[in-house]
Amino acid sequence: MPLYLSRFSYTRETWARLISNPEDRRKAAQAYIESVGGKLHGFWYAFGTHDGYNLWEAPDNVSMAAVALAISGGGALGSFETTVLLTVEETMDAMRQAAQIKYQPPGTVEQPDVTVD
Repeated sequence: MPLYLSRFSYTRETWARLISNPEDRRKAAQAYIESVGGKLHGFWYAFGTHDGYNLWEAPDNVSMAAVALAISGGGALGSFETTVLLTVEETMDAMRQAAQIKYQPPGTVEQPDVTVD
């Protein structure tokens, strides 16, 4: 199953509620991902741009998107960003496929002369 890294930040109101009534949010995060057949691999709080990070495993992008939408729509977060993580093997496969693509940067392709009547 694919892995996903989420970064989140609580609103000031959410922090105020958590300070007045401390709560371990790992259990809630675990329930959300398990409801779509996934697994929570980790939940961390941090200093910096984001208040916390989650490492999730989900059956597919749609399942993870459903969890992200449900969490984001709840109003407790000021931001929620999710990145799909690729294994080294998936990245190696992508590099092999990329070698087959004949990419040409903009402005390097000769354009045919076009006349307008």
